[in-house]
Amino acid sequence: MFTLLGSLLGFISSAFPDFLNIWQDRSDKKHELEILDRQMESQKQGHNQRLEEIHVQADISESQALYKHASQPSGVRWVEALRASVRPILTYAFFLLFATVKTAALFKLLDQGVGITDGLVAVWDIETQALFAAVMSFWFGQRALSKFRANG
Repeated sequence: MFTLLGSLLGFISSAFPDFLNIWQDRSDKKHELEILDRQMESQKQGHNQRLEEIHVQADISESQALYKHASQPSGVRWVEALRASVRPILTYAFFLLFATVKTAALFKLLDQGVGITDGLVAVWDIETQALFAAVMSFWFGQRALSKFRANG
């Protein structure tokens, strides 16, 4: 009996390092797979960041090309005058349209018997105040920021 038990114990103990090597190899491979997964995820994020950089650079290049084209003089005086007048004319036209609509709304309220003070308060509503603030911030805030950038 001891012989059989000794033989079995000897066999198991001789195979024990092999079992440890198998277990260690399996653990190493699992660890390597985890490292590869992390590396792949890192590369994927790097590629996504690079793709985003490419998109941003394309947007910048497009804007530069548009500004370059717009800033090149044509040599024809009336074309230059027309080009320079487009934004101011559109701005004045929309301002006149806005003022006309608000004035018409005020007159409509006055015809309905609303007092001038209440009519002005009704016409100068929250949306109009927000629009007015946005336009003033655009026109005068842009100038202030340009001056700040030039001095900075």
